[in-house]
Amino acid sequence: MEDRHILFGLQEMDGIGRKTIRKWMTSGNLLSDMLKYETQDWIQSGLSAARAAVMKECFHESFIYEKLELLHKERIEIVTYYDKEYPILLKETADPPWVLYIKGNASLLHKPSIAMVGTRVPTGYGKKVGEVFASQLCKAGYTIVSGLARGIDSVCHEAAIRADGLTIAVLGAGLSHIYPAENHALASRIASSGLLVSEYPLHQKPRPGLFPERNRIIAGLSLGTLVVEADLRSGSLITADAALEAGRDVFAIPGPITSPKSQGALNLIKQGALLVTKVEDITDEYIHVMNSAREDKSEQSGVHPEPLLSAAHQELIPELTEEERKVVDLLEAGPMTLDDFVDRLHLDFGHLHSVLLSLIIKKQIIQLPGAIYKLI
Repeated sequence: MEDRHILFGLQEMDGIGRKTIRKWMTSGNLLSDMLKYETQDWIQSGLSAARAAVMKECFHESFIYEKLELLHKERIEIVTYYDKEYPILLKETADPPWVLYIKGNASLLHKPSIAMVGTRVPTGYGKKVGEVFASQLCKAGYTIVSGLARGIDSVCHEAAIRADGLTIAVLGAGLSHIYPAENHALASRIASSGLLVSEYPLHQKPRPGLFPERNRIIAGLSLGTLVVEADLRSGSLITADAALEAGRDVFAIPGPITSPKSQGALNLIKQGALLVTKVEDITDEYIHVMNSAREDKSEQSGVHPEPLLSAAHQELIPELTEEERKVVDLLEAGPMTLDDFVDRLHLDFGHLHSVLLSLIIKKQIIQLPGAIYKLI
């Protein structure tokens, strides 16, 4: 049995969380050996005697095949950390999920995306700007990522669909438990043209602690996170924090200073979030990334853009632009920080960030904690 299926099986076991799996993965345990574990082996791996007995009794190939068959019947796929289809931006975050359960268009995991989040009880102003920005971002070629919650999340998903755009909904429960219940129809529409995503097994019901956890996936799938409207206690601020932790951009739309629903977004702006009043304030940050995506699409379709580098250089590394090659050349000497790049390349921060994100997407570099970059 493949490691990806064993990893999926561990995810399906009650009482086995991602932190436990991470401990096993980083301690050198072989997943294939786990199918042969006796009770004492599970205890030595860190489980309680009661949990070890359950694992000995239940964790077998037949259990995994049964769970895979259930997913097949529901037309749900899995993408594991071992798979080449795993989204590279999400993998570069500090706490990536081991398994993604997906329903819909899996290719959206690799499209340039912007997260849009906000309050569950928006004002008329919040709804309007959410609709406008979601629609215009879709027309600019971006996929909208949000959490299927009431309020701004639903507004943005709906606006993306009306604009014939693409949208991803990241759930805080298993895909069999759509929450809130009134969004069942919206979830079905997203699954037919976009993508539903969860890190939780199908049977997992929604509970409060799961929603903050899923916010890191919303941020991790996206180039940047846009806070549309939020009060000081909004859960969308958790998504903004996750974006910052992952080294991604945070944007915020200003609202009336007299409105409690604007205070969270206004506070983010005070702390350094990028203030946006038009969609170009976002899209201008990622011109380099979008150009790279269009070039890749042209290559796949057989339409070749004008060369950006000399023929000899292109033959060596055909997928890199001149600025990307400069970054790679610098990293040949060892890992570097953002400040190092600014000093050496004399690029403004926004453009530099786009170059680095493009190289991450192209699997040339990885980002380490502390905004340090190194070659793969």
